[in-house]
Amino acid sequence: MSTCRICGHSVTEPIVSLGAQPLANSYPWPADLTRPVTLGQTPEPRYPLDLVRCPACALVQITEVVPPEVLFRDYLYLSSYSTTMVASAEALVARLIAERGLSNESLAVEVASNDGYLLQHYVRAGVPVLGIEPARNVAEIAVRERGVRTLPEFFGETLAEKLRGEGELADVIHANNVLAHVADLNGFVAGFRVLLKESGVVVSESPYLAPFLERVEFDTIYHEHLYYYSLTALDRLFRRHGLVIEDCEQLPIHGGSLRIFVRHEGAATPGPRVRALLEDEARWGVDTAAPYARFAAGVESVKAELVRVIRELRAGGARVAAYGAAAKGTVLLNAAGLGAADLDFVCDKNPLKQGRVMPGVHVPIVPASRLLEAQPEYCLMLVWNIADEVRREQAEYLQRGGRFILPTPTVRIQ
Repeated sequence: MSTCRICGHSVTEPIVSLGAQPLANSYPWPADLTRPVTLGQTPEPRYPLDLVRCPACALVQITEVVPPEVLFRDYLYLSSYSTTMVASAEALVARLIAERGLSNESLAVEVASNDGYLLQHYVRAGVPVLGIEPARNVAEIAVRERGVRTLPEFFGETLAEKLRGEGELADVIHANNVLAHVADLNGFVAGFRVLLKESGVVVSESPYLAPFLERVEFDTIYHEHLYYYSLTALDRLFRRHGLVIEDCEQLPIHGGSLRIFVRHEGAATPGPRVRALLEDEARWGVDTAAPYARFAAGVESVKAELVRVIRELRAGGARVAAYGAAAKGTVLLNAAGLGAADLDFVCDKNPLKQGRVMPGVHVPIVPASRLLEAQPEYCLMLVWNIADEVRREQAEYLQRGGRFILPTPTVRIQ
């Protein structure tokens, strides 16, 4: 990447480099690692993972774009395995139905709709839906298990024009945790403008830059996440396409997220929460270098301390495992250089991941039940963003004396 993907500015400023990393959600089978490969290739391709910022529009972004066909056509992340995410989606749907008077004559659309975890709640309420999900295997689950009408396509302005021509116009468009993933960001947001009714609203959630920096959440940097958003950058992006952020909310999910409510220009103006948060970002220096330099120093500190703690525990005879074969776990383990010599296994509830190994470091992935069966003295919490959910589900492990290691913003044992 040589220019900013929103505004085309020709200069970007480095923040931090995590080296060459495997694809965070590409979990190989053990047999994959021993198969012959074409000359010049490797069983697990690695790509640079470098974070930069645009001084012109404030967008924080990575430099390498892996083709979306490689990343998303066969996908193993299922949103429904997070009870926290499903509960948040259900509450949001109920709120929007009530506030906007949605009925059987409305249309709720979600782009990157995954396995129907959100749209299923509209279906149950009798509101027509359309999911747009490029991962064919995941789209099939949404249709088969949740009755969610789903197109296995990539969303953008071209698809939006096609849908509009077929009479599909949305009262609500949901875009949860997808704006970070789109290489053609301008085309994607232009698609919102085309597909949205004049009276409609786009409701989008993305991990928020402020807690990302404050809590040193560097393990959320991976090749699927091209962008790390401040409200300042989002405001500048949507205004380029005739859309206005009317309201915003900060959420605890995913380590700190920002939910925005977007409408057509002329139908809305920025509300008091939008104006207040833009002012707050200006105060902490969203357009200056200092916050990003502090973040980079924190990354190096966490990596070194995590390695020290785990290897000292192992040297003392303790068994250490990990919980949550999430993408952030892939990044953390590869960035810190922790592998099968440091961790006995990674347990996860998702059966699509069980039996595979963590990308790059090849720690085996096992069912969540293994944590109680093996009862390791310590367990590294790779899914720290849902730590409370894991603690509730693994209460017996804790009662038996097990302890979790939390990696960020500082390494601590609880």
